[in-house]
Amino acid sequence: MGTLTPDRRTVFVSIATAIVAIGILLAMGRVPICECGYVKLWHGQINDGGNSQHIADWYTPNHIIHGMIFYAFGWWMFVKRGWGGAQAFRWGLPLAVLLEASWEVLENTPMVINRFRSVTANWGYTGDSVLNSGADILWMSFGFWLALRLPVRVTVALAIMGELVAGYVVRDNLTLNVIMLLFPLDTIAEWQAAGGVA
Repeated sequence: MGTLTPDRRTVFVSIATAIVAIGILLAMGRVPICECGYVKLWHGQINDGGNSQHIADWYTPNHIIHGMIFYAFGWWMFVKRGWGGAQAFRWGLPLAVLLEASWEVLENTPMVINRFRSVTANWGYTGDSVLNSGADILWMSFGFWLALRLPVRVTVALAIMGELVAGYVVRDNLTLNVIMLLFPLDTIAEWQAAGGVA
């Protein structure tokens, strides 16, 4: 019992949780797909109308890293600490999906959208399409699967690589996003603006 390997029941619960989140987002009035009327596999601009509207973008590495972090949290909780008993480790994936789905719903509230627009590099952010939110949950699940299958050092190296590449290309990544959402720093905002990001 060293990994958070899910079983059929917990995979089903994970899928059901994602479907409920998608239903909530639709009920909130989020657009199903980009208002441009088409779906792209990759969208590389972070401050235009297509940002967070398609299947993948420069924030996809953030969600993959979420999955790696959620795996580590689940491992600490269910394996190392032994919370929930001998079979509880199978609930790592549903917990990760619940955390990611909750974030996707919270992220698309007016309060958080306005916070992103005012203090992060995403001054053009209008919220996610439901397609993008669903894809983000899948990308998180992919990160969880990588952490499940790969040695810890490889998982950590991939997370650092994702942060460095996104930071270099668009001057934004998960670390910068969290810092700017919680404790906005003028020095970071100026550095991002100097690169044409904000």
